[in-house]
Amino acid sequence: MNLDACIQNATQTLIDHVEELTTLDQAIGDGDHGLNMKRGSLAIQAKLPSLEGQPMAAVLKALGMTCMSTIGGSSGPVFGTLLVTLSKELPESASAADCARALQRGIEALTRLGKAEVGQKTLLDVLDPVRKILQDMPTDMPKAEMLARVRQGAHDAAAATAAMAAIKGRASFLGERADGHIDPGSRSMALIIGAVCDRL
Repeated sequence: MNLDACIQNATQTLIDHVEELTTLDQAIGDGDHGLNMKRGSLAIQAKLPSLEGQPMAAVLKALGMTCMSTIGGSSGPVFGTLLVTLSKELPESASAADCARALQRGIEALTRLGKAEVGQKTLLDVLDPVRKILQDMPTDMPKAEMLARVRQGAHDAAAATAAMAAIKGRASFLGERADGHIDPGSRSMALIIGAVCDRL
């Protein structure tokens, strides 16, 4: 796996979608999610050269700490905690089952962090469907088909948050006014997953 290419594509995708993420967050949040994710992405891109040649666990941990220190609002701790957890759980050559187990640990860590649960209009509502797809993936499925299924599942799951009631975060204060809007964090998570799939 070319980890550097995956990271570059994921961060650049977030940067390229800053206006979309900002618009989503203006509807149900503080309006700064896009800029926060762009700031973190640029910081990660700047750090990558110093991480060249290091094991995946070390790289993911370093990126998680970078997220925590550079991304504002709740997104820094959330994406940072996810990356740090994955750094502990993902083997260097991970199978679909390995990824599913690592995502489960990530979901558990984020649940402890934010007291959020699946079904409450957060990025957990992308991570959990993707976890299930990976968990149920036939071991003999062609790689291209597997990646396409994961990518589509992530994007469909993010879109589905529009129909969910917001229970956590600033959007929860809006009540029914948050209905019909995609959760910005979920959209970011789907963009990241799709971008990584494109480089695997």
